Amino acid sequence: MSVTEVFIGSDHGGVTLRELLVTHMEGRGILVRARLGPETAGDSVDYPDVARALCAAVLAAEGSAGILVCGTGQGMAISANKVRGIRAGAASDPFSARMLRAHNDANVLCLGERVLGSELAKVVFDAFIDADFEGGRHARRVAKIDNEGSEA
Repeated sequence: MSVTEVFIGSDHGGVTLRELLVTHMEGRGILVRARLGPETAGDSVDYPDVARALCAAVLAAEGSAGILVCGTGQGMAISANKVRGIRAGAASDPFSARMLRAHNDANVLCLGERVLGSELAKVVFDAFIDADFEGGRHARRVAKIDNEGSEA
């Protein structure tokens, strides 16, 4: 599945990186469908609320992907993965970001503004957005991830 559009959201801890990534995406010609979260870092919000809204938007728009930014990316990833149909992961390096898509068919990338520098964040985003799901043996594993109620 090739990504045709991106939704991006952040809490107050990710506003600066969110805006940097919007500029980066627009420079690449990627359609930014919505920008969710506070206008400024001074406007505190609860990251689970932003994650839930972004995930609903991603699920409603076939072929889209989501980017969530908070301080570490971890809280957003935990929150996003509570939404059925979302496969999210936090990545701090391009290999992990690429594997999120290639092996896990992730539709949401979570990033940490306090973890990544701006240039690395762009490289991580590019690795995620440019990767395609490989299918094959990975499809079987993704189906198991999506099968709620399976025993661990």
